[in-house]
Amino acid sequence: MVVRGGLPGVAALVRDDGGTWFKAAGHADTATGRERSPGDHFRGASITKTFIATVLLQLDAEGRLNLSDPVEKWLPGLVRGNGYDGARITLRQLLNHTSGIASHTDDPAFEHDAAGPGFPEHRYDEHTPEELVAVALKQPPRPDPERHPLYSNTNYVLAGMVIEKATGHSYEREVTRRVIRPLKLRGTSFPGSGPRLPEPHPVGYSRLHRDAPDAPVIDATEQNMTWLGASGDIISTAGDLNRFQRALLGGALLPRAQLREMLDEVPAGGGRGYGLGVEFAELSCGVKVIGKTGRTNGSLTAMAGTRDGRHQMTFNINGDWLPDPSVYTDVVEAEFCGDRPDRQG
Repeated sequence: MVVRGGLPGVAALVRDDGGTWFKAAGHADTATGRERSPGDHFRGASITKTFIATVLLQLDAEGRLNLSDPVEKWLPGLVRGNGYDGARITLRQLLNHTSGIASHTDDPAFEHDAAGPGFPEHRYDEHTPEELVAVALKQPPRPDPERHPLYSNTNYVLAGMVIEKATGHSYEREVTRRVIRPLKLRGTSFPGSGPRLPEPHPVGYSRLHRDAPDAPVIDATEQNMTWLGASGDIISTAGDLNRFQRALLGGALLPRAQLREMLDEVPAGGGRGYGLGVEFAELSCGVKVIGKTGRTNGSLTAMAGTRDGRHQMTFNINGDWLPDPSVYTDVVEAEFCGDRPDRQG
């Protein structure tokens, strides 16, 4: 279904009480015919947000911060001007996208260079978190965000900065110490400004956000991910993400109160909603899955699981376009609503 729609390749890994199951189609490298593998490293993009929210909730449990704290308390003067007031925005609102803060990736000039036609020239550009926030604040706040949440990458750039202020360490170090090492996620890392992926990895093919079916495709595998930072720079594997989500929903990473906070849903319409670093989707069979999707140049990823933490699926497409946006949902529906492909193949 996915590859027939013109994408180069897809790999999916399922974990449930019956064990694990891997399936792939298409190619990791269309030039050589190399196939996708279970150990492929890929850019998880916005799945980073689940890791960031987990650390902030751990800090909340430790009493080192409170989700009701205003952003101004931790980042004084940073979110101010053009209608913004960091004293009126809480950490919780950053995490569930009810802050009203615009996303820096919605700025046309920034998007052009980071993920659009300017990408080949600017793929190695380095950005600071402060720069990303400044780009976002050039846009006005979004109205009534409590009723109409706005997904904003800048919320998590700020969340990463708060982790650093609260701990004295970078968000990369804290996520590594608190989540990656305890769970032995050996394929998960943060690239910093390094543009390469660990081996093995697929080629990341990109149409640079051009929708035309005949848009040229480029190799976008190498890129400096500081353009997303704490909102989307993680590198991982399907096995690691399944293990992470099982541990998270199973209560291994957060106390009960903080896990309940994470899973407090803000409706976003269409059977979907936001928690703290997670998203909810109501499937056609009535099953509600919890997880996160991620998109960056050359990569589309989704991880989803059941609330009891006993059934997870992660899949990655090594291309950044979809022939039909419903492909994401179709794959998840097939797994969690019972119309699953033959697991012996």
